[in-house]
Amino acid sequence: MFTRRTAVVAVVVLAAALQGCSSFDSTQEAYNASWKEQKAILIKQVLAPTGSLRVALTRGSPLSLVQPDPKDAPRGVAYQLGEDFAKELGVPFTPKIYASDADALQAIATGQADFALSAATPEWAQRMNFSPPFLAIEKGVLVLANSRLRVLDDLKKPARIGVSADGASAAELRSLYPNARLVPVNTVADAAEMLRANKIDGYAANKAVLFEMNDKLPASRLLPGGWGTERYSAAIPFGRGAGQDWISEFLQKEIEQGRVQAAAKRVNLRGIVTAN
Repeated sequence: MFTRRTAVVAVVVLAAALQGCSSFDSTQEAYNASWKEQKAILIKQVLAPTGSLRVALTRGSPLSLVQPDPKDAPRGVAYQLGEDFAKELGVPFTPKIYASDADALQAIATGQADFALSAATPEWAQRMNFSPPFLAIEKGVLVLANSRLRVLDDLKKPARIGVSADGASAAELRSLYPNARLVPVNTVADAAEMLRANKIDGYAANKAVLFEMNDKLPASRLLPGGWGTERYSAAIPFGRGAGQDWISEFLQKEIEQGRVQAAAKRVNLRGIVTAN
């Protein structure tokens, strides 16, 4: 029979059970908070083992780092992402400047730098880890204004075309234009000088670089259209795979918050196409 005494006992038992649930929830919340804090510490140790985030940058590319005047603040998509990622990790930001993309990636491969922005070519993918691509730039060819080359199909005839010495685009370009003679070029500055000196007929690269060169070489122009796309990812040294998801989440957040787009706009980054 359900009596008053039974009801009182039931209320007491229910209250005790609810208190136990509340205590369990509090314990679980404390555990989750502690684990989140410990995970952040571990991720920081994995991705920035020296205590700062060393970001490998290439001067002269809006994708990486531009600073037209030493008095101006440095700008660039990779520079901005590096600063933001260092803040996310809670460590100092340490930019490391290299003459070429190959030198910057070599620093990643040897553990002399922690973070870079680059196209994930098959060759470099054997030496480091890459995030999924989050930015894509069309590739083209820059020529002098008086060049006999008018359209990309003109590359089907013999022509001297400069390409980055790291060989990232050479194989694709050679398959499209087998009659073109590809000339390795170490830096963007070297490419501009070789064009001026008529040592090459054109320079093939992503359009972010080519438009920057075009601005500084008034007697130059880009051939219409493009011959491929470079898809850019974050690069980190091998052995740090535990931080891969963290980096992917960070990049996705940067895109959703419009920070990648804002960084690209600040440096007048051109040639962007949809990454897929």
